[in-house]
Amino acid sequence: MLNGSNLEQRNRMRIFVGWMAVLVTVFFTNFWTYWGIIENFHEGWYSESLIENLSMLFLQYLLFSIVFIMLAVLSIKKPKFGLGLHIGLGIFLAWFFRGASFSVIGLLIVLPILSLGLMYFYGRPEPRKWAYRLIIILPLVIILIVTPIKIYQLSQRVNDGDFGMRLVEGNGVSLLWAPRGPGWPDGSVSYYEALERCKYLSEDGTTLMQEEQNIWRLPTVDETVRSMMIHNKNAGGRWDPGTEKAYYEITPDKETPIWDSHSRIIYYWVQSESDSDKAYIIVYDGGVFERYKDRKYGYLSFRAVKTGE
Repeated sequence: MLNGSNLEQRNRMRIFVGWMAVLVTVFFTNFWTYWGIIENFHEGWYSESLIENLSMLFLQYLLFSIVFIMLAVLSIKKPKFGLGLHIGLGIFLAWFFRGASFSVIGLLIVLPILSLGLMYFYGRPEPRKWAYRLIIILPLVIILIVTPIKIYQLSQRVNDGDFGMRLVEGNGVSLLWAPRGPGWPDGSVSYYEALERCKYLSEDGTTLMQEEQNIWRLPTVDETVRSMMIHNKNAGGRWDPGTEKAYYEITPDKETPIWDSHSRIIYYWVQSESDSDKAYIIVYDGGVFERYKDRKYGYLSFRAVKTGE
C-alpha cells in the first residue's frame, strides 16, 4: 500500500504528466491551426461560395487540429476511452500511410500518437477547466485573428472576369496568353501533356486540332517571371539563372489577366527545364520551383502563350 507521502508524490507526477500532454497538444494544435489557415488562403479559398470556402477551411485544412482537440478533451474527461481513440487513430494512420517506411509512419506518426494517448491515460491535468480552456480557446483565438486578415488580403485581388485571350506586355516581354479551354485548363496535367496540347492548339486557342499547328507554346521561366503582375501593374520580376530564383519589385498575386482567382490552379508549368527529368513551375505569388515532368498535382496546370501581336 502507498503511504501518504508516496500517494502525494504519485498524484503530483500524474498532474505533471497530464499537463505535459496538454502542452504537447496545445503546441501542435496551435501550430497546425496557424499553418492550416495560411495554407488554406494560399491554395484554397478559391470558390465563389462562402459556404464552400468555409467547409474547405474546417474540413480540410483545420481537420488535423480539430481531431486532436477532440481527442484531448475526450481523453481528459474519459482517459480509458481517450486511450482507445488514440490507439484506433494510430492503427488507421498506419494503414493509411502503409506505403511509407517504418521510420516515417512508425517513429514520426504512430509512436507519438500512442505516447500522447498513454500520457493522457496516466496523467491528470488539474484543474481540468484550465486544461480545457487552453486546448480549445487558443486555436480559436488564432482563427479569429488570422482569418479576417487573410480574407481582407484576398478581397483586394483584381479579377476582371475576362478569361479570354489576353495580351500581357511590359518588362521587356509581349505575350498573348491562351483563353480558358484546352490551352488553359482548370485541371491538372503533366509537363509532357502541356507540351503536347500546345502543339495542337488552334490559332484562337479554343480547340485541339487533328494536325500539329505549332502556334502556341509554354512560356519560358524568364518570360513568365517578367510577365507577372499585381493590381494590373507589372511586378518587376527578374529571373536569376545562377541562383535559380525569381526576384520582384512587388510580390505578384493570383489576379487577372494571367491567373483566375476562382480557380484551384496555383501553379503553371513553364517551358524551361532544370534537368532531363524536371522542369520549372511558377506559383501565382512568383515563386519558382522544380517538379518531375511526369507528375500531376491537383493545383498544377499550364497556360499556353504565343508572341504578342
